[in-house]
Amino acid sequence: MLTHLHVKNLALIREAEIDFTEGLNILTGETGAGKSIVIGSVSLALGGKVSKDMVRPGADYGLAELVFLVNREKQKEKLLELGIMPEDDTVIISRKILEGRSINKINGETVTLSQLKEAASLLIDIHGQHEHQSLLQKKKHLEILDEFAKEELDPVKEKLGAAYREWKELKKTFSQAQMDEESRLREISLLEFETDEIEKAELSEGEDEELERRYRRMTNGRKLLETAGNVYALTGYEEETGAGTAIGRAVRELQSALALEDEELCALASQLSDVDGLLNDFNRELSDYLSSLEFDEREFSETEERLNLLNYLKSRYGHTIGEILAYQKKQAERLAALQDYDRYLQDLEERLAGAEHTLEELCEKASQIRKRFAKKLCGKIREHLLDLNFLNAEFEMSFEELPEFTAQGKDSAEFLISTNPGEPLRPLMKTASGGELSRIMLAVKTVLADRDEIDTVIFDEIDVGISGRTAQKVSEKMMLIGCTRQVICITHLAQIAAMADSHYRIEKLVEDGGTQTRIRRLGEEESIEELARILGGAEITAAVFKNAGEMRTLAKARKQSIAVQP
Repeated sequence: MLTHLHVKNLALIREAEIDFTEGLNILTGETGAGKSIVIGSVSLALGGKVSKDMVRPGADYGLAELVFLVNREKQKEKLLELGIMPEDDTVIISRKILEGRSINKINGETVTLSQLKEAASLLIDIHGQHEHQSLLQKKKHLEILDEFAKEELDPVKEKLGAAYREWKELKKTFSQAQMDEESRLREISLLEFETDEIEKAELSEGEDEELERRYRRMTNGRKLLETAGNVYALTGYEEETGAGTAIGRAVRELQSALALEDEELCALASQLSDVDGLLNDFNRELSDYLSSLEFDEREFSETEERLNLLNYLKSRYGHTIGEILAYQKKQAERLAALQDYDRYLQDLEERLAGAEHTLEELCEKASQIRKRFAKKLCGKIREHLLDLNFLNAEFEMSFEELPEFTAQGKDSAEFLISTNPGEPLRPLMKTASGGELSRIMLAVKTVLADRDEIDTVIFDEIDVGISGRTAQKVSEKMMLIGCTRQVICITHLAQIAAMADSHYRIEKLVEDGGTQTRIRRLGEEESIEELARILGGAEITAAVFKNAGEMRTLAKARKQSIAVQP
């Protein structure tokens, strides 16, 4: 269950923390106080969309953090499958909203948004303000049924989806295979050219990488050979322009002047003689280095030519040799098919028929499962509708077969309802009012939550369009749900608020020149005062306050009477 909510810098909330309890948690407050912000913060933490104005003006970031206590073994097992290890049976989900991005974490580890949503779906179910209107969409009805039947239906749907994709691809291939003789011959000519061009190249995997390494090595060798040869010529004794030749002449000139016995000139002649010796040694070692270098111009040319061929083939048929060979295989298969075209078409037609037969069988199997579970689902929904003041509700599901296959099968389904004796069953989307849709969605959510064993269910203004005895019935249903799981509910109705195990008031305050929302848990007397506010409006009289107290007392008595029932 959800034990703690921490919100910071979101909309009107500067910072707020709420400790939720087991059972029925009720949130009330004046219109505009920020009730929707609380549910919005929970939705945001669970991976919901981020609006531009969500972060409080002037704040660097917004934060929504949820702490869950996980007791159910099935939930733990499913979380472990996602790689989430509850620490002391606790899972902490947080989402930090920064400019243009968000940081999502589960138990302190950063996760993707899809991982966050997947984990959240195991822990909590949120019924938004207008979600009941989705019942006006026919496709939603089949989604609800599939969710109810998913344990048995999902494996079949997985096979069905794969079979549909295979059938779709074969159908596309068969359609594209229909061509005239001229087009067939033209394609054969192109295929023969392409396969022949690749075949003549005699490619082998990894050849290009080895050639590139060899080419780089030979290119470097060629550069070294050219550089060392130039240096040898510039510093050598064999050419007139070489530095060694010039220095040798200079040494001889100085030797002829030594007879004049000039001490300073003798010292310079000695230095130049040393330079001549060093340069001579350098040239000899450079000559040995040149002899050690090898460069085969022919091999270099052949390597360069082969690389050019491979790069040309890559530009036409694939980025790697593996892709080129795969392309050749694919084109060769296509060529063989076109050369024996009648047999190819016959084989393709047989495969398409087989795929269609398999798909038909899986569609039928999925349909049988759906129809079987539809009876169970409608029966359970009807039971809850009777508890929600539908005095004579009949609730069924009708099926039609779609003219074409889909990835979900060929079923089209919709809910039918009759709320008055003697009236025929009619499509839900054409007959139900807003208040009826709210109660039907409450029944649906209750049935699905029972099946999924989700610990926490949030209802945001489930009381839309209801009042009087119906509101009382809805409040009792909320209280019953709260006996087996945690319910968090935002409401405007005193009948529902009176049933609270924990009652919270959401208030809008003006502090430090700014507006902010505050949430606090109410004591018993404060809860009665809040009920009186809801009942009395602008003026709360003694009679209204007394009525609120009686309502709270009756709600407690009703809860106790249900608690002692076997």
